[in-house]
Formats: sequence, structure tokens, C-alpha cells
Amino acid sequence: MSYETKADLGGLPGFGRVVPEAEGELFHAAWEPRALALVLAMGATGSWNIDASRSVRETLPDYRELSYYQIWLRALEQLMQQRGQLFADEIASGEMRHAAAPVARVLRAADVQPALAKGSPTERPAPAAARFAVGQEVRMHAGKVDHHTRLPAYVQGRRGTIVRVHGAHVFADTNAQGLGEQPQWLYTVEFDEAELWGGDAPRQNLAVSVDAWESYLEAAA
Repeated sequence: MSYETKADLGGLPGFGRVVPEAEGELFHAAWEPRALALVLAMGATGSWNIDASRSVRETLPDYRELSYYQIWLRALEQLMQQRGQLFADEIASGEMRHAAAPVARVLRAADVQPALAKGSPTERPAPAAARFAVGQEVRMHAGKVDHHTRLPAYVQGRRGTIVRVHGAHVFADTNAQGLGEQPQWLYTVEFDEAELWGGDAPRQNLAVSVDAWESYLEAAA
């Protein structure tokens, strides 16, 4: 099982080489496109937002043992159960045994392609001026947080350089918790490999870039 398609697990040993798959190879079993369709259809109902779904996926206790679409399906089950849209006896039997819960919207077959093409833009009006600028050195937030975060653990406390400013975007951490979009400036921060992996690691002449919201950053001393 390859992990390049999952959440960022950079820096953790024991997963073996990342083996790129053939371009356009989207599915590996007949049930996987059906799982994708279910996730898209339920996401379109407005029962939760994309950040809430990512939070559930990436905090599954057996996350590392599951394949990509197993993660999607397991998270969908959990999201639906939390909202009374699915029950344990239905999962066990594979049959509908309870009345359908009402939803705000239904994604019709004819609307799938237009909906996917439209996407869900996350850019919002900036709440204030940006604190950081291209070329500025910053240090990433370090320390335990009491919720799911999009900040990769391996860059926490590390020093990097702002290489791009993207504007203000929905802050995934609060949006996932149902606390609102609370948009923040979003930056691309670039790290030298020695900063992340240490000077004794074999050099590969590469840099690692991470998109990070403003509250993840502080000015480097």
C-alpha cells in the first residue's frame, strides 16, 4: 500500500519507498468508484463541510492500515452515523433498515459534472493586512493542539521562507470543528531539507514546500 495519496506522513520511517502509479490509474477494485460516488453524493447534501470530512478521515484510529478508498468509506460511515443518517445494523447487514434522514440538498446525476467543474472555492475577503511577505523567514508553530490540524508534524518548529502569498482562505482547523470559516492569509513556506531531516541525512538537493495559514507562523528570530 502506498501512502503518497494520503495525508502528509513525511519524515516517518517504516513505510518503504513511494512507488508512483501509472498516470490515470484511478481505481484498483470495482467497489472503489462506488465509494467515491457515495462520498460525493453525501458531501453535496451539505450535511458537513470538506474540512470536517478530512478531519474524520485523517483521525481514524486505523488510518495507516487502510487503503485510500477504505479511508473514505470508513469516514463516511462515521460522519453519517454522527448525524443519524446511518446505523450500525445497516452497516452490518448492507441493507436500509431505518427511515431516510432529511437532507438540505440532493445531487442529481445530471448535475454531477457541473458541480465537480465548479468546485468549492475557498478564497475569501482578507480580514486584515497580511503579516508576512515573500522572502521573509518564519518559524512554524510547535506544540500540541487539541484538535485536528492541517499543519504537518514534521515542519512544526522548523524555520522556512515565504515563497508565495495566496490571499485569505477558509481556515480548515476551525471550519472542521463547526466554528466557522474564520478566513486567514495562506502562504507557501519552503524548507531546506537539512532543516527538516538534519544535517547528517544524505543530501538530495531538494526543498519541501508547505501551504500554511497565518496562525501557523511566527517571524523567525
